[in-house]
Amino acid sequence: MDEVSQTYDVVVIGAGPVGENVAERARAAGLSTVIVERELLGGECSYWACDPSKGLLRPVLARADARRVPGLREAVAGPLDVAAVLDHRDRAASYWKDDGQVNWLESVSVELIRGHGRLDGPRRVAVQTPDGDTIRLSARHAVAVCTGTGAAMPDIPGLETVRPWTNREATSADRVPGRLAVVGGGVVAVEMATAWQALGSQVTMLVRGDAGLLARMEPFVGELVADGLREAGVDVRLGASVASVAREGGEVRIRLADGGQLAANEILFATGRAPRTWDVGLETVGLTPGDWLSVDDTFRVTAVTGGWLYAVGDVNGRALMTHQGKYQARIAGAVIGTRAKGEPVEDTRWGPHSATADGAAVPQVVFTDPEVASVGLTTREAERTGRRVEVVDYDLAHVAGALLYGDGYRGKARMLVDVERGMVAGVTFVGPGVGELLHSATIAVAGEVPLDRLWHAVPAFPTISEVWLRLLETYRGRSPRP
Repeated sequence: MDEVSQTYDVVVIGAGPVGENVAERARAAGLSTVIVERELLGGECSYWACDPSKGLLRPVLARADARRVPGLREAVAGPLDVAAVLDHRDRAASYWKDDGQVNWLESVSVELIRGHGRLDGPRRVAVQTPDGDTIRLSARHAVAVCTGTGAAMPDIPGLETVRPWTNREATSADRVPGRLAVVGGGVVAVEMATAWQALGSQVTMLVRGDAGLLARMEPFVGELVADGLREAGVDVRLGASVASVAREGGEVRIRLADGGQLAANEILFATGRAPRTWDVGLETVGLTPGDWLSVDDTFRVTAVTGGWLYAVGDVNGRALMTHQGKYQARIAGAVIGTRAKGEPVEDTRWGPHSATADGAAVPQVVFTDPEVASVGLTTREAERTGRRVEVVDYDLAHVAGALLYGDGYRGKARMLVDVERGMVAGVTFVGPGVGELLHSATIAVAGEVPLDRLWHAVPAFPTISEVWLRLLETYRGRSPRP
C-alpha cells in the first residue's frame, strides 16, 4: 500500500453541489484547490434526491394539470407510461454516471481525488483510495467539510431485516411496488407518495402524531396536500406510529403502536436527516463524530481554533436544501479567497461576505399536487420569535389567472406583514403553478421591500401573480377589483 503527501491551499471533502461551488469559488480566487469524493461527483442531489425525484414528479404533475383543462383532459385520461417516466428519471440522474461533472471540474482547474476523505488533525486530510492507497493532504488556508446528510432511521425492531427504502431507493427504483408504505409526513414523504401512487402503487402514508403533513409549514398547507393525496388514492393515516416491522414471504409486515397491522411490498422511511459526520475524522480535531457542525455566518466551525475549518451546506444544519447550500458555498468560497489574501471579509465590492438569508428568507418548493411554495416566516415562527405580524390570506382560485389552469383550481396564499417595519416577513402559496411565484416572494422578503414600493411592482394580467395585488388590497382594506 502506497502513501503520498500533497499540499494545496484549500481541501474540500465532498463533491456534491456545495463542495463543487466552494472549490470553484476558491479556485477562482487563485487558490490551488482539491476536492475529495468517495461516491459520484454531484452528490445526493444529482443522483438520489432533487434531480431524479423531480424527474419522476414532472410527468405526474403535468398530467394532473392537463386533467384540469377542458379539451385536454380526455387525451391524458389513461395511465402514465411507467417505462418512459423511469427513463426520464434516469436521464435526469445522468444514468448515475458523473462524467459531465468530472469534465466541469477539469474546466475550472480543480483537482479531484476519489476516495474516502477524513480529517487527520489541523489542516490535514487523509484519503483512502479505492485501490487501498493513502493520500495525505495538507491545506495552507482551509479545509471545507461538505459531506451533507443521510437518511435518519428510527430505532424500530426488525428494521435492519426488511431492507427499507430511504430517499435513495425511492428515487432510483427500477420497478413499481404494488403496495408502498411511506413512514413520515415531510417533503420526501409527500413527494414520493405523489410519484409512486401515480405510477401505480397503492401508497399508505403513516404519519406519527396529529400535526398533519408538512407540519413545519402553515397548517393549511398540509391540509390541502393531504386532500390532494387522498383524491389521488393515497391512504393518509395521521397518528399512526410504527412499532415493529418484519419481512415475510416477500412482504413487509408492519405493526402499529395502536395494535393495527398492514402489509406492503416495500416500506419507505422518510423520517428526517442526519449529518454525514460519523466517519470524517472529527475526533482528530476535538469534535464528536455524528454531530452537526456549528458555524458562524462565514461558515467557519466555531468549536475549532485557528479559523481553518469550514462546514458548508446541510452538514451545518442551518438550512437543509440544495439551493441554500449552494448559497452558503458561494459565500464560503469567497470568504476563503478573501482571507487568504489577508483582506477583510466585511468590506468588499459586493458588501460583507456573510450569510444573511439562512433564516429569514429561505425559499422552498414542494412538488406535489397541489404545489407548495414558501419563504420567510410562518405564523407559528412569528409568534415564537415575538414578531408582530398581520396575517393576510387570499383564495388563489379568485385570481383571474387561475381560471386558465382549468376547472376546479384550489389554492391559497398567505402573506405575513411585519407591522412595525411595513415589510413582508413571510409568504406561503399552495396551488397549481405556484412554484413560479416564489422568487418574487423571496425578493420581497430578502430585499426587505417596503409595502409602499410593492404597490408599484405591477403583475401581468392574466397570471396568478396577480395574487400579489390582491394580497396588498386585502391588507389595505380595499375591495378587490375585477
